[in-house]
Amino acid sequence: MATVLLFFLILLLISSSVLAASSPFSNALEILSASGYLSMALTLQITSKRLNLESSAATIFAPLDIAFARVGQLSALDLQYHISPLRLSGDYLSSLPFGAKIPTLLPNHSLTVTTSLGYFDGKLSINGISIEESALVDFGSLIIFGMGEFFSSSLEISPNLTPAPSPSPVTSLGDTSQNEPSGMDADYLGQASHLLMSRGYSIMGTFLDVQLFGIKNKTRLTIFAPLDQAMEEYSKNASDYSSIFRHHVVPGLFPRQDLEGFNDGTSLPTFFRGFMINLTRSGDVLVLNGIPLIFPDMYQSGWLVIHGLNQLLMPPMKGDSGGVILRA
Repeated sequence: MATVLLFFLILLLISSSVLAASSPFSNALEILSASGYLSMALTLQITSKRLNLESSAATIFAPLDIAFARVGQLSALDLQYHISPLRLSGDYLSSLPFGAKIPTLLPNHSLTVTTSLGYFDGKLSINGISIEESALVDFGSLIIFGMGEFFSSSLEISPNLTPAPSPSPVTSLGDTSQNEPSGMDADYLGQASHLLMSRGYSIMGTFLDVQLFGIKNKTRLTIFAPLDQAMEEYSKNASDYSSIFRHHVVPGLFPRQDLEGFNDGTSLPTFFRGFMINLTRSGDVLVLNGIPLIFPDMYQSGWLVIHGLNQLLMPPMKGDSGGVILRA
């Protein structure tokens, strides 16, 4: 007990000088230090330059001081496992299905969404740890969530823990191979559009309803849907939205399992002439033109698969192409 008290006394004595600089990042650390997350605030302050946290997008999961007192200081590798190089809002994290992967700064290690596990009563959880859904800090590209424990990079999510099906839009639309029309039935199109709109993809949902309705039967498509915020940042008028939509639609049906079976460097042609989607991997996360796929199989039927992205797909960097070009 004396050692723990001495540890916190040292942290309190140095916190005022360490967090003195006035910047959005230092202000975020001050909020952490005043909210029961002083140990994490100081750890981030010490490592911020090396991890480039002050100038790049990040979502940070911060354990309480009591977790540090119980377990000890985070190693550099463990710290990276608590940071994602993406800005992920609470609403977006809550919308992710069980088993969705969240990339981290720790190479080849991703966090796993476990929100649907029964003992959390539907509350947001990642790697089996309950996460505060209201962000402690939400400053531009930086967002920080609090939690009571550390993530374990050795955690394995058992398939037996996968939640039982519920009457939600995703599960009710997941297996529609039986009794399904051969082409794009208007009812299924409307259901897919409604699902997108309810998950923060309303712009893609609108264009799905408008642009795909009337496409001839037996057309099978895969759509990579960016969030509304990402589309709004790059669009100035309706024609821009239409162009962006075609960049993200691929002929052929490619659920997550099929995408994971492709070799690195496989290229998928889109409905925008000359625009290709290049598939690679970052650990166990699929990456499309440099953008992680973090909401796979958001919608799946016999003629349409929709995957969720939090950014727009841009042309592959030079040198990324040259692999297999897959044609439906």
